[in-house]
Amino acid sequence: MEKYIVKGGNPLKGRVPISGAKNAALGILAAAVMTDEPVTIENVPLVRDTDVIIQAVKSVGAGVTFKEKNVLEIDGSTITSIDIQYDQVKRIRASYYLIGALLGKYKEAKVALPGGCDIGSRPIDMHIKGFTALGADVDIMPGGIVWARAKKLTGAHIYFDMVSVGATINLMMAACMAEGETILENAAKEPHIVDVANFLNAMGAKIKGAGTDVIRIKGVNKLHAVTYPIIPDQIEAGTFMVAAAITGGDVTVCDVIPKHLESISAKLVEMGCEVEEGDDSVRVISKGRLQSTNIKTLPYPGFPTDMQPQFAAALAVAEGMSIVTEGVFDNRFRYVDEMFRMGAKGNLEGNTFYIKGVEKLMGAELCAPDLRAGAALVLAALAAEGFSEIEDIHLIQRGYEDFDGKIRSLGGHIQIITNEHDAQKFKLKVG
Repeated sequence: MEKYIVKGGNPLKGRVPISGAKNAALGILAAAVMTDEPVTIENVPLVRDTDVIIQAVKSVGAGVTFKEKNVLEIDGSTITSIDIQYDQVKRIRASYYLIGALLGKYKEAKVALPGGCDIGSRPIDMHIKGFTALGADVDIMPGGIVWARAKKLTGAHIYFDMVSVGATINLMMAACMAEGETILENAAKEPHIVDVANFLNAMGAKIKGAGTDVIRIKGVNKLHAVTYPIIPDQIEAGTFMVAAAITGGDVTVCDVIPKHLESISAKLVEMGCEVEEGDDSVRVISKGRLQSTNIKTLPYPGFPTDMQPQFAAALAVAEGMSIVTEGVFDNRFRYVDEMFRMGAKGNLEGNTFYIKGVEKLMGAELCAPDLRAGAALVLAALAAEGFSEIEDIHLIQRGYEDFDGKIRSLGGHIQIITNEHDAQKFKLKVG
């Protein structure tokens, strides 16, 4: 089984290109099947999650062709099935976007209940409530298959009981091919929701208000071909910004939208880093020991839950006491025990992590519990003294394209290994 081996102590320095946004790509790749004309999607991140969606789209008969490394063409005219099996989507949560896409286009979908990281309760009740409001009958079949079907979909006023990125994207897709107008109230506002809405609009949908808490959608009969670039990944960019901070480095993340990174930049400034914004780049310079701060995750535009573990890793070596409160998911601190193995100090009480910064962490044998927590452990290992080995890196590879390669390009010591011989070669190589 593949593992990362990391030697800490090297400040990361240089420029790193940021890939397309994984969370936007998942919605866009699903929505691409909603037209019978070929759709070209640029800046597709080559990560495990997008590969799962691509294979699922292929499984129902859509044509999928890579025109270049990160440029994909999807042809939905050849689809022969509306049935997505569990084996095809069990590894990722966002498989449920295929329900909205297929239901919108064909008025029927059979999609297995999704998998993904275990970071707390994320029911699809609001998705089902929304589909039902649009006129669909929805049943959970044996084997965990969601079967949604309707003679026709009709616009409705849908209020989300809580802010949900997944439900907002799913209902946008289904509603854009329903009859009449749909209003989504208390909608999520993340940048990738705006990107999916812009993609659908580029195909001929009529969606207004994405990025606010009220989205209005006028249904259309069909969608058409488009060439569309996915926005840069806010969380990948933020992860490398924290990598600069925790290693005492100087890193410029390139090909980004600085406005999407404002909450991350603000916290890094509070922690003592210098942050310089360019038109499409952000530079983070870390000099001296980081300072403590408090963080509470909130839906966008608040501090992103997907950046909470990475900041906790940096605060573990910051001077003073920090408080990290998780306000979105209820199981997002599974990395804490791993960080304690590295010498981190603190106390976890419910959804709040009280961190007492230490001067340095020590390398250790670690296990990635989920995608973002796994990335956080890599950052901690890059700052630690000695060597660390991190297992279950397939979880990290769900959301980061060439993570280890990009770290090496900045001067970090990291390698994928499969056995002890590989580990010894790495240790001899980097000293």
